[in-house]
Amino acid sequence: MPGPGPLIRPSLFTRPALALLLLPLAAAAEDLFQVYRDAQRYDAAYSAARLALEAGREKLPQGRALVLPTLNLTGSATRSRFDVDSNDPAVTASFVRSTSAASYTLTLTQPLYRPQNWYQYEQGEFQVRQAEATFGLAYQDLVIRVSQAYFDALAAIDTLNLVRAQKAAISEQLAQAKRNFEVGTATITDTHEAQARFDLSAAQEIAAINDLESKQRVLQQLTGKVYTELKRMRGDVKLAPPNPTNMDSWVQLAEKQNYSVMQSEAAAEVARREARRASAAHMPTLDIVGSVGQSTDTGTITTIVGRDITTAQIGLQLAVPIYQGGSISSKEREAAALSLKSRDDLENARRSAALNARQTYLAASPRSARSSRRWSPRRARSTPTASATRSACASTSTCSTPSNSSSPPAATWRWRATTPSPTSCASRPPPAACAKRISRKSTACWSSDLGNQRQVALGCPAVSKTKFPSCIGHATALPVVADELERPLHR
Repeated sequence: MPGPGPLIRPSLFTRPALALLLLPLAAAAEDLFQVYRDAQRYDAAYSAARLALEAGREKLPQGRALVLPTLNLTGSATRSRFDVDSNDPAVTASFVRSTSAASYTLTLTQPLYRPQNWYQYEQGEFQVRQAEATFGLAYQDLVIRVSQAYFDALAAIDTLNLVRAQKAAISEQLAQAKRNFEVGTATITDTHEAQARFDLSAAQEIAAINDLESKQRVLQQLTGKVYTELKRMRGDVKLAPPNPTNMDSWVQLAEKQNYSVMQSEAAAEVARREARRASAAHMPTLDIVGSVGQSTDTGTITTIVGRDITTAQIGLQLAVPIYQGGSISSKEREAAALSLKSRDDLENARRSAALNARQTYLAASPRSARSSRRWSPRRARSTPTASATRSACASTSTCSTPSNSSSPPAATWRWRATTPSPTSCASRPPPAACAKRISRKSTACWSSDLGNQRQVALGCPAVSKTKFPSCIGHATALPVVADELERPLHR
């Protein structure tokens, strides 16, 4: 069985993530890395996780010990005094006798067939992996908590500076309003409004000071120190987009290297072997047992002659469990249920890791790299929800989008009229909206169905007498069919 792995395995979620946070910092005051080092030495949660890791690593040697031989040495030393008063001195005389005895026994036991011990030995390796994954989670949690507290403190400082600058500006406005009132160029209302704005900015300054104090206390809780100055971010920071740029690659990586997934995988293996160990309790056990012993005494109550006895023996010891009151079967069912539960926990951890990877990728990637693309009329042909009825009230006009359409809100279109076709003069729904209403003297009012990119004139015989809301006053329109939609002028 392989030994325990390193404390933290390098991954995309540990040291590179911390290094990325350290890059945008200037060289002044306390930087993020130093604050993180202080938190490593002081934070109680991280210290507890480190000690839990040390305890978890001991599971492997404990499991290995179950399949190795055991050697025990026992010894004893006694001293006895016998004071015998005979009832018939003629037959047996009374006497007083003191004896001493000493013995030791060396016993060796080697398990030959103990399946429970073997399964527990295999459990030890996965319990170590589980402990390492748990510590990895604590490591990442410390990085996130320190970074969050660090940048929250910087943001609180910037907020306080902004509020103070606003207060200074409002103070100048208040002084000006008072001067204007004194010279008669402003009313008392203007002065009161300026005073109210100044009082509001003073209250905002108090709130910003309290918020900064709270953020500094959070940082102090993590590191045990109060920092007078923190390094600020540089203004020319350019964060690189995620690499690889494929979201599915990050999802697959998270499903394998995420510490929560690794912890659940190890827990599932531990539970599976625990179920096997509980089932193996029905099986017999076989051990080799050998012992060597020696005893010495100076006599007994019946003899005054001392003895030295040396014994040595070796044999097989077989134990067959027959009935334990049903406890073995109950533990077997319990372990089987917990094993199934661990599988569901693992699946849930993988799904959560995949979802978090997708959400984080979308939050970190630029808009140009996201999966959503710009809307275009040509793309709308294959998208049923993008089909929207538009109307044009001139050779070039601006039409709005219906409220239930997924198209962009407004666009300017250029229409090209052609000769009408009898097959295209079918009954069409009225246009949804028209930004420019037309009058009776308008020469054309046609609508377009972007689903098939055909523009049908409202002046066709089937619909020429219909009065549409977007074409108020329209009685008869020219039978014009526009069969091609050019690119929009602007979006």
